[in-house]
Amino acid sequence: MIKIPHILNRRNRVLLKELTKTDFKLRYQGSVLGYLWALLRPLLMFAILYVVFTKLLRIGGDIPHYPVYLLCGTSLWSFFSECTSQGIQAIVNRGDLIRKIDFPKYIVVVSATFTAVINMLINLVVVIIFALLNGITPSFSWLLIIPALLELYFLSLGISFLLGSINVKYRDVTSIWDVFMQALFYAVPIIYPISMVAATSEIAAKIILLNPIAQAIQDVRFNLITNETITTWNYLDNILYAFIPVIITVVLLAAGSFFFRKKSKFFAEEV
Repeated sequence: MIKIPHILNRRNRVLLKELTKTDFKLRYQGSVLGYLWALLRPLLMFAILYVVFTKLLRIGGDIPHYPVYLLCGTSLWSFFSECTSQGIQAIVNRGDLIRKIDFPKYIVVVSATFTAVINMLINLVVVIIFALLNGITPSFSWLLIIPALLELYFLSLGISFLLGSINVKYRDVTSIWDVFMQALFYAVPIIYPISMVAATSEIAAKIILLNPIAQAIQDVRFNLITNETITTWNYLDNILYAFIPVIITVVLLAAGSFFFRKKSKFFAEEV
């Protein structure tokens, strides 16, 4: 695991801050709409999915505040997708810096994922505005989305550390991950409600809920939008099973951090 004292080091904090600012600026440099793309990308994705699956296929009619429900899911998925995509490519993209300066390499990955965090916070504000306009009453349960968001971020970070380390030597990892993400999108209840799966197969619904991504998204929906949302906490037979996604996240983060630290000493030679 990465040592805490290194994370708290002032020099590392300053470097992390500057790299995050640079990554965020470079991400939208040269585009006409600039930073607005951080807002428009998930909104456009939501609009397309809403028209196709709600208006044409009539999915989600039994879900309260389904438009907000869908927007929340697409925003969180965009966050996970962007976070892992940028994190996996971070070391390769910062190859010149790594070869010239000696510093903890994890900062490069964390700064790349922080760009996704900024975008997610912007999108979260939009989701909350949509929720208020849709008649959802604010409550203290909204604060409970924080653990779910942290779980999703730590999962993304663990994957970024693990696959980013491999990607330094084997660049095929990025392409493989992109294909995997396309398949994973339909394995997570973003478009469809988990109740639709449960109506066909309860076992399939339970397996889907053991996915940390699904758990995080459903927990946010439950606390932010409607308590009719199926989650690992109210659907699985044994409450202990609800901790499986959390355990998966912790294991991935620990394994990814360990593997990254072990391989980081060779990054300057291989990148």
